[in-house]
Amino acid sequence: MRTQVKTVRADQAAVLSERDFRRLSAFIHDVCGIKMSGAKKTMLETRLRKRLRELRMDDYGAYADYLFSPEGMDRELVRMIDAVTTNKTDFFREPGHFQFLSARALPDFLNRSVSGRGPKLRIWSAGCSTGEEPYTIAMVLNEFASSKPGFGFSVLATDICTTVLEKAKLAIFEEERIIPVPPELRRKYFLRSRDRKRRLVRVVPGLRSTVTFRRLNFMEDFEFREPMEIIFCRNVIIYFDRQTQEALIRRLCNCLAPEGLLFLGHSETLGGFNLPLEQVASTVYRKRA
Repeated sequence: MRTQVKTVRADQAAVLSERDFRRLSAFIHDVCGIKMSGAKKTMLETRLRKRLRELRMDDYGAYADYLFSPEGMDRELVRMIDAVTTNKTDFFREPGHFQFLSARALPDFLNRSVSGRGPKLRIWSAGCSTGEEPYTIAMVLNEFASSKPGFGFSVLATDICTTVLEKAKLAIFEEERIIPVPPELRRKYFLRSRDRKRRLVRVVPGLRSTVTFRRLNFMEDFEFREPMEIIFCRNVIIYFDRQTQEALIRRLCNCLAPEGLLFLGHSETLGGFNLPLEQVASTVYRKRA
């Protein structure tokens, strides 16, 4: 049975009540792991207002009722998640991590592969947003591979938000977005639009082919057939409460190969967690063998 909704009145803006905020924030925490404190009430109201307009609803209570219904869970859940998730990213964000990757992590992996581990590096960009991080990783890996015959790699990039994943797959960016990319890499890995007035660039096909994009919700069960050598999960756990943080990091550890590396954001810490990890650099952790 289709849920009945009321038409929005143009002269009255919807206001998120405390009751509906508690209902929605608890649901978002359960589904996405994101903690919505009272300070984020205005932000949630603003981000969901567009969904109310598109659904022609005049209050958040009606929206919550619809969202929690079987029809809403089927049709609206992903759109709600897209609306409330934060997607902030840049090329070569936190550049020290990429320096560590090329100078230490990749040579170490290559040395280990000689002693029996396969030469193909599996790396996961978890919470990839619009793709700047996985494409940065792919550039670093491809530069390393150019002087290492037989070295191969694959990059898996995941996010909970379908909207940003579609943008990431297209790999089209405004020119100012690639300013952090070193000039020699810009020339090698980006194609400029034929219409120069549009000021757009696109990642070259060869690099795009090394990255696979997939939707993944950290709160759902996930596993991989083969362990990852490196996981980038940066500026993600800051949105979770402490219990959710530890549970997620433990699951990421289960996806890491022995001696594999986990990269976190520079504002994130694992202090006080009981995990099979040892710190090897600032916000870089190695899984104990």
